[in-house]
Amino acid sequence: MSKVIWWLIVILGCGLFASIIYYALPNMKPEPVVRPTAPAAAQPPASAEPEIRHPVAQQPADKPLPALDVSDSTMRNALGGLALDKTLIDLFQLHDFVRRVVATVDNLPREKLALRLMPVKLAGGKFLVTGKDGRLAIGADNAARYALYLRLAGAIDTGKLVTLYIHFYPLFQQAYQELGYPKGYFNDRLVDVIDHLLAAPEVTAPVKLVRPKVFYLFADPALEACSAGQKILMRVGSENAALIKAKLRDIRGELTRQVSKR
Repeated sequence: MSKVIWWLIVILGCGLFASIIYYALPNMKPEPVVRPTAPAAAQPPASAEPEIRHPVAQQPADKPLPALDVSDSTMRNALGGLALDKTLIDLFQLHDFVRRVVATVDNLPREKLALRLMPVKLAGGKFLVTGKDGRLAIGADNAARYALYLRLAGAIDTGKLVTLYIHFYPLFQQAYQELGYPKGYFNDRLVDVIDHLLAAPEVTAPVKLVRPKVFYLFADPALEACSAGQKILMRVGSENAALIKAKLRDIRGELTRQVSKR
């Protein structure tokens, strides 16, 4: 399983949040996928300009933003400005950070996540399962594996996070267009992804599994058919999922509030 950065999946997930956790289930992870070349939803004719539903108005900056290709050090400093301790900062994959966040957010509603593009590092430990002989389930102790990532979510000030995101939005927008959406608008995609994650089914223990081959799958076909992002929230335990969803709602509310003021 893997974990996506909360700035994302929020930003993040987005993905910032549901984002982070996906790494932690190595035996349930899907095969890596390449960057998508088309949005999941049906698109308007090529000649039509898509409607922007959540526009981000830029404010004059004291100095120009760095070019996307050389923005890593600036992003590192920005994360430091969120007053996170070194243990939490070390969770991030800071190389090509903006592109990692954008790709992960875009992949969360899809069937698979591109693990090599995640903006956070892999979690240690083993995915904990109970039972045998057709009675497998996610272990009750498995939720504790995500304590550090839940701590990261709680440590990030939502208002500061969204302010930074808006400040650096041109970089996220450029990365999104490079991903294969020349007329797309990343902030619209972000809000849609957050809504998608909030709609994840709420499951209670024990979450039953099957293991037809190497990887574990949800025993319930309806759960197994959910997106990669929604599966994150179903795998981390109901209490962790509730905390993640609360943070996502907070981020969505702050994001739409700050955007509407501009």
